[in-house]
Amino acid sequence: MRLRVLRESLREFNCINSPTFAEQFARVQDRMSVQEELDRLLFLVSDQSLSLLPEYHQRIKVLQSLQYVESSGAVQLKGRVACQISSHELLLTELLFENVLSPLAPEESAALLSCLVFTQKTQVEPHITNTLQEGIDRVLSVAKRIGELQRDCEIPQTAEEFVGQFKFGLTEVVYCWARGMPFAEIAQLTDVQEGTVVRCIQRLDEVLKEVRQAARIVGDSVLGSKMEKASLAIRRDIVFTASLYTH
Repeated sequence: MRLRVLRESLREFNCINSPTFAEQFARVQDRMSVQEELDRLLFLVSDQSLSLLPEYHQRIKVLQSLQYVESSGAVQLKGRVACQISSHELLLTELLFENVLSPLAPEESAALLSCLVFTQKTQVEPHITNTLQEGIDRVLSVAKRIGELQRDCEIPQTAEEFVGQFKFGLTEVVYCWARGMPFAEIAQLTDVQEGTVVRCIQRLDEVLKEVRQAARIVGDSVLGSKMEKASLAIRRDIVFTASLYTH
């Protein structure tokens, strides 16, 4: 509608009939381009932009230390993998390159990765397999190492705060769900609201897809297949049916 009105209003502009219209239009366009570039440069030297510069260099230092980018700025393999991940890129990439998921079954992998999407505290202690517990211990170890590196690079976040982001309160719930337990039964395993459980499992499915894509980049077909099986295991019933939980 607006576009049509603008087109019709052009007919009222007598300037377009001027023999020098093209030349005048080009001058205005050049002036606007110069103004846009000036605005961009002014932002780059503004307090708002410069205030972010130190943290930018600190994060680049972290990426170089973890071998995500070279000193020249070229992106390495780990950096390419991290680009496939939408959240908690450093932790998940490090887990992949340290083969943390290798000894886990598909349902255990899904359960472990639930720590990337679950953010609440829970009073219920999950009952999990020994293999899954070992996986949790490795996740915490890797997270601590990343947190300490970021601290050493002067990122304004303590190692404890970084590690504390990852919550394992839904590991048993996701594990049992991936093994086929009915939703009514897994809801009894936790004090987390059912709607939150549904949304976390839905978000987890996106994480599994990202890990599968990352596995393709590094040529790990076994991990890719495992992520596909894990995704299929959790994509069922009420969790992936349109309902009041997801609206």
